[in-house]
Amino acid sequence: MKKIIASPLAPKAVGPYSQAVENNGTLYISGQLPIDAATGTMPESIEEQTRQSLTNIGHILKEAGYDYSDVAKVSVLLDDIADFAAMNGVYATFFTEQMPARVCYEVAKLPMGAKVEIDAIAVK
Repeated sequence: MKKIIASPLAPKAVGPYSQAVENNGTLYISGQLPIDAATGTMPESIEEQTRQSLTNIGHILKEAGYDYSDVAKVSVLLDDIADFAAMNGVYATFFTEQMPARVCYEVAKLPMGAKVEIDAIAVK
């Protein structure tokens, strides 16, 4: 059965979608922009933005009873592929064992001028 997941510690959805949906032991987390839910602000650097996006994913994982070790697949969208190494350095601090599958794309633009947006799929 489909269950909508929403963490008050992650930014609210800015459109007609949910932060996450859980169905039969799989959690689908929508793309997380690097917005601090408490302040509504976005950090400047790609490192800080990556950290914030992954922290937001962590809040949603926790709300649903999952953690980073349950993440099976991640998609990373960058507005500049030249930021790949910097993003990857921060990413590696969140996923240290049994790394999830991942894709990373350069896109033309991201909402609100973000440098990165990250989504995830977690499985129990």
